[in-house]
Amino acid sequence: MDFMKIITKQLIEIIEWTDDSRDTLSYRWPDDDKEIKNGAQLIVRESQQAQFVSTGQYADLFGPGKHSLTTQNVPILSTLQGWKYGFNSPFKCDVYFINTRLFTGNKWGTSNPIMMRDKDFGVVRLRSFGTYDFRIVEPAKFLKEVAGTDQHFRLDEFADTMRSRIVSVFSEALAKAQVPALDVAQRYSELGNALLQLINPAMTDKYGLEITSFILENVSVPPEVEQAIDKRSSMGAIGNLNDYVKYQMGQAMAHGGEGAAAATIPATMAMGFGMAQEMMKSMQSGAGSPATGAAASDPFSPAAAQAAQAQATPAPAAMQVLTPAQAAQVLGVSEADVLAEIQAGHLKARQIGSQWRIAQSALDEFLRG
Repeated sequence: MDFMKIITKQLIEIIEWTDDSRDTLSYRWPDDDKEIKNGAQLIVRESQQAQFVSTGQYADLFGPGKHSLTTQNVPILSTLQGWKYGFNSPFKCDVYFINTRLFTGNKWGTSNPIMMRDKDFGVVRLRSFGTYDFRIVEPAKFLKEVAGTDQHFRLDEFADTMRSRIVSVFSEALAKAQVPALDVAQRYSELGNALLQLINPAMTDKYGLEITSFILENVSVPPEVEQAIDKRSSMGAIGNLNDYVKYQMGQAMAHGGEGAAAATIPATMAMGFGMAQEMMKSMQSGAGSPATGAAASDPFSPAAAQAAQAQATPAPAAMQVLTPAQAAQVLGVSEADVLAEIQAGHLKARQIGSQWRIAQSALDEFLRG
């Protein structure tokens, strides 16, 4: 009688696993070198599947529910064990419980920047990160390719492999999409949904997993590209350069100091040119009146000859020429900005040797827009 009790204790009658963790992917049920008896009860809870493995070969798979292990319920195992007429004696077999629930909020990110061509910045490096959700859909393939014979396989043991695989597929998809770096932020949801169609086949075929959602949270560019974007935004905020220069002049004049003196140079020069033109007109009209009177009385007099010569060859006006540095001071901007406007053809100038010279008339025309 005592011998029968010992025999009975060596047989497994109930096989079940209660998952008390949130990161277990697979769990090998500990049999303590015991054998499973005919008619033993297998209990599989929701979000679980039980995979039988006999002598290294994958046998029957059981879903949620209570199952009696008989010949009818384990046809693959019966074939592997060679039970032609059904089994009546205990047998040994490994039982793996697979967690099929949805694992959410898994993070992914690029460890190195992704090199891609961009129509705005040329070749640019992008970094990106986000989250994804997945579940196990093919337990046998998952055990074979991922968990192996690990008794307690957890999520963190597979996170690096998942991350590298996802980043590889994401990099390839982003390069093929040819989405400008400035437009990626507007297409986070669109890119995430499109990447699912590329990631899922690879994940299912390789690991027996299904990615249910792929979320792209951020795509960033290097700091120097961010500075270029900020400068472009600043230029867009300035708008009309002529109005901006006038505004700067007004602000500087209100605050006084050296800035006010520099800012009032354009206005002072304009006033000076205006006064000089008025004076020349007055002188010409004043000198022409007596000459006209003299010419009326004596057309062959010296005064009449001088008046005729003055009308035929007017005195040339002196041209005001500025260097880029002087023009920058007049405009209240940097010399590099002035050179950029010259190169763009917006500000007319003439290059003499390696130096640029700008006529005051060209500067006035530039300010008038």
